[in-house]
Amino acid sequence: MENEIILQKLSRIEKHIFGLKPILNVEELSDYTGFKKSYIYKLVHSNLIPFSKPNGKVLFFERQKIDEWLLSNSEKSTDEIQAEAIEFAFKKKKA
Repeated sequence: MENEIILQKLSRIEKHIFGLKPILNVEELSDYTGFKKSYIYKLVHSNLIPFSKPNGKVLFFERQKIDEWLLSNSEKSTDEIQAEAIEFAFKKKKA
C-alpha cells in the first residue's frame, strides 16, 4: 500500500517535470496532456496541433505552443460574462 502511494507521488512529480521542459516528444506530450499517443498522431496528421519534425522522423512539441493550443477556443464563465455586462452598463451610463 505504501509503495503504491510512493509510485503515485513519483508519477505526479514526473508529470510536473514534463510541464517544465520547453520541448516534449510524443510520449512526454501524452503524459502532459493526458491524450493517447494515437490521438496525438491523428492531430499531427491532420495538422491540428503545432509540432516540429526537424529530421523528418521524430516529432517534437513546444510546450508553450501546446499550452496556447490547449487554451484556444475557451469559453467565458457565467461570472465573466456578468462582470463584462456590468462593466459595459456602467460605461454606457457615463457616456
